[in-house]
Amino acid sequence: MQNYKNHSRYYPFHHFVLTPLTLVYFVWTLVNLISAIGSGVQASEQVYHLIGATILLLLPLLARIYALKNQDRIIRLEMRQRYFELTGSSFREKERKLRLSQIIALRFAGDNELLALIERTIKEGLRSKVIKQSIENWQEDKRRV
Repeated sequence: MQNYKNHSRYYPFHHFVLTPLTLVYFVWTLVNLISAIGSGVQASEQVYHLIGATILLLLPLLARIYALKNQDRIIRLEMRQRYFELTGSSFREKERKLRLSQIIALRFAGDNELLALIERTIKEGLRSKVIKQSIENWQEDKRRV
């Protein structure tokens, strides 16, 4: 059962394989460049490798950013739909008063406590961590990126 303590998700291939390997390759390439410069050897090939290593390092980070931005849009749509189903009115007025991090945290609240928690969040300006800790009926999401 998912809750505040175990809701963080890791994608093993991204977090523990691809990103660390690209970081190791980048550092290794940088060390080779510094070593070549220090020994007086022509370093142009090492610069070429450093450019490639930089590109490889940035690609998984960029892919992660794209995935998270898309997920944020989906969460906003999901919250608009849930709010409408619960109240019959638009979420946009409430949405303007909330930060994205608050909306993301609120999505874990079950329908029976969501509306009250939205109002409390707006009134008290709750941080996302406090929102998540306040949830009693945690709504699982095992499909997050």
